[in-house]
Amino acid sequence: MTYQGKSREEIIKQDVKDLHGLGYAQQLFREMGGFSNFAISFSIISILTGAILLYGYGLQFAGPIINTFGWPLVSLFVLCVAASMAELASAYPTAGGLYFWAHRLGGHKWAWVTAWFNMIGQIAITAGIDYAAAVYIAGAINRIFGANLPTGGFGVVAVMIVIMIPQMLSNIFGIKLTARLNDFSVYWHIGGVLVIALLLTLFGKHGQPFSFLFQGVTTVAPKDVAGVFAVGPLEVNSIMLKIPGMAGLYAGAGIAFAFVLGLLQAQWTYTGYDASAHVAEETVMARLNSAWGVFLSVAVSAVVGYIVLIVLTLHIPDIAATVDGANAPAVLYIVYENLSAFFANIIAVIIAVAMWLCGLASITSMSRMWFAFARDGGMPGHRLISQIHPQYRTPMWSIIITCILAVLLTLWSAVYSVVVAISTTALYLAYAIPTYLNVRNKRRKQGEYTTKATAPWSLGKWGPLINWLAILWIVFITILFSIPPNELAGWSMILLALIMFLYWQLDAKKRFKGPTPADEKELRRIETELEKLAH
Repeated sequence: MTYQGKSREEIIKQDVKDLHGLGYAQQLFREMGGFSNFAISFSIISILTGAILLYGYGLQFAGPIINTFGWPLVSLFVLCVAASMAELASAYPTAGGLYFWAHRLGGHKWAWVTAWFNMIGQIAITAGIDYAAAVYIAGAINRIFGANLPTGGFGVVAVMIVIMIPQMLSNIFGIKLTARLNDFSVYWHIGGVLVIALLLTLFGKHGQPFSFLFQGVTTVAPKDVAGVFAVGPLEVNSIMLKIPGMAGLYAGAGIAFAFVLGLLQAQWTYTGYDASAHVAEETVMARLNSAWGVFLSVAVSAVVGYIVLIVLTLHIPDIAATVDGANAPAVLYIVYENLSAFFANIIAVIIAVAMWLCGLASITSMSRMWFAFARDGGMPGHRLISQIHPQYRTPMWSIIITCILAVLLTLWSAVYSVVVAISTTALYLAYAIPTYLNVRNKRRKQGEYTTKATAPWSLGKWGPLINWLAILWIVFITILFSIPPNELAGWSMILLALIMFLYWQLDAKKRFKGPTPADEKELRRIETELEKLAH
């Protein structure tokens, strides 16, 4: 398949033909170019959100080495995951993304499980982004203006809702507006990192020697955060520590184990880049642009993120004070200790805007995933969630309902890192399933799988190796982020699996058969009706 020599109109016609071939009508406006597709995933990864918000989390466990070595280590394996997903996005350019891939590669049962992990992960990541943004923005306003906005409890949830309302409205009023904001977000993030790096390098008061980057320092020992976990306002004694050998592992854990626990900082930053696949039906030249969007968003974030982390680490005034909860967030403590109030306030605003843009992009991806699954009847309320606004051609009810669910999820856990761990685990399980099915089918030479003929963006002979590295990494982090101090995330995933099993047995298996392709006549009828409603 080639796009060379074709006009934009001809390319869009080819995209619509490809979508029809997968069984779906062109219900959404196809407005996004390659840069905009890349921009949405880059904005959700947002190195000025995840890497900044969890900076103190990683630092407290292992010190400077968590940034010097942890970030590139995680980046390498995440690139394997992204490359595996990009190849599938090239073969199946649909808004359903991962769940549609799983259906084609393994059947409707695999698709249903993938969809639910993906949906829960999308809700959790949006909740984590906007809740943390609320805490950060409230704290920044208090610092800059001497205000007294709440930075904890239900007050933060109220701030979160205020932040989300314009994000929701931007998504409802059309993909063109959202795409422009995501394009702007790329420049804002990269420019913001350069500003932070320059200001700290030129005017920072607490420069550390280069050797500081290679220090391992455990300020908070694993055993100190493993005894209890919070469920809302309740504290529960750890259950996992009663497993033989677990208590001894945490009691005698050294810097190596602490370093591994601290990897959550980098790993959570690298979530949500499946967004490029979820907006495939709104992307021009989708088979290539969606694939490159998935892969490049991770690759560019790896480089830009490493720059900002190294610069921040070289300007840590004191590790213990930086990770002290009284000085949270840690990055703002570093900035205000190093720079004048004027320059520090500029950086605070740069990070706040980046977080808002990150939340905006996350809602876009989340709502498209829910819409795609709903149009195939995969969830309760699917008829409402799958409705498209006739004028704006956006999944309005999907946007509204998923945002409400994201707010409710923040009430489930009193610990922010647990919401982060839930989103990371659920999303990466959804990433793993179609990757495994693809490499399994290749090995067996049975069923569907990616080839150079079906996927213009192809890994070629390196595909199976990269796929298996991705799968093994996901197995590793699933275990890692389900044990103390994020034990609630592990039990939440077990509870989720139980609920999914019961729902499947009692209801879904009786009616859900996966994506059901419509014939060409029906697809054109759907598109014609939407055109009439728009006018």
